[in-house]
Amino acid sequence: MKIALKATTRSVQGTGASRRLRRADKVPGIVYGGGKDATVIELDHNDIFHKLRLEAFHASVLDMELDGKAEQVLLRDVQMHAWKQNVLHVDFQRVDPSKKIHMKVPLHFVNAEISPGVKLSSGIVSHIINELEIACLPKDLPEFIEVDLKDLAAGHSIHLSNLNLPAGVESVALNRKDDQSVATIIIPRAVAADEAAAATVSAADVPAANQKAKEEAPKKDDKAKK
Repeated sequence: MKIALKATTRSVQGTGASRRLRRADKVPGIVYGGGKDATVIELDHNDIFHKLRLEAFHASVLDMELDGKAEQVLLRDVQMHAWKQNVLHVDFQRVDPSKKIHMKVPLHFVNAEISPGVKLSSGIVSHIINELEIACLPKDLPEFIEVDLKDLAAGHSIHLSNLNLPAGVESVALNRKDDQSVATIIIPRAVAADEAAAATVSAADVPAANQKAKEEAPKKDDKAKK
């Protein structure tokens, strides 16, 4: 998914200048890295506010038009107002196509409803992590990583080593030999209690059935004699 945005260079800096920008529905920001000097910029508030609501905007190489020139950047930081729907500041990092980048990308969980742990055991999927830190070249950056739960049974977990990562994409945690759990299926207490109660009742029925069989045995013998 290609996402483009426009920005212009800021000529004035400082707290007062940033306040004036925000009053004019502009957002101050900065672009750094890529072997170039950092550049202070301004963006349209409405445009950046709506783009920030896109999941892909946070995990994609963005096409920024800065003063009419093309830059490829990554979103690195966002500052929001404490209670207003206002973007206060954004940081972008330039991309070098030949160098690996580290990014956190979202995990998309699929097929939970057909997993044995949910379908057969009435379990609930617990997402232990919802995003994954990866390393890859900019051209290989995925918008998300899919986690397939179709074979997950109750009490079992999916680990990082079970994920099918796209070509050229590495898990930073796995490179550190940290095979984290990604998701597991747990049985709610109410379901576990119902199952335990049903098992107790079934166990209690066995002696009762044996006793009933013993009581009926003499009656059958008496009928046979008659």
